[in-house]
Amino acid sequence: MKKTFQLHIEGKNPNRVLDAVKHELRKYVKRERRRDLPEGADFWDFDCKFGATPETAEPVHLSALTALVDGVAKEGGAQFYAEILAKPGHRRSRPADATDAEPDPAAP
Repeated sequence: MKKTFQLHIEGKNPNRVLDAVKHELRKYVKRERRRDLPEGADFWDFDCKFGATPETAEPVHLSALTALVDGVAKEGGAQFYAEILAKPGHRRSRPADATDAEPDPAAP
């Protein structure tokens, strides 16, 4: 999904428009996660970009997307660009020393 969302639409309540935009973003992610995984993939990962325009969009984490949308709405922005692209993800095993490490006795 590569789309520029308008937050101020003539004749519509801005709060409802904001809720509809966030719903559309969540619905897209949910639909992509339902797709069948390719052979060897563990989960669907997402490459996301966010900005005022497609040219100024910067990479962000999927979990930060809703907070960024709220920030634009709070500042009174008229529009924003969001890009969410699904890709197959592969889990990496944790290093053995990270899971077996004992807590530091000097720590509070």
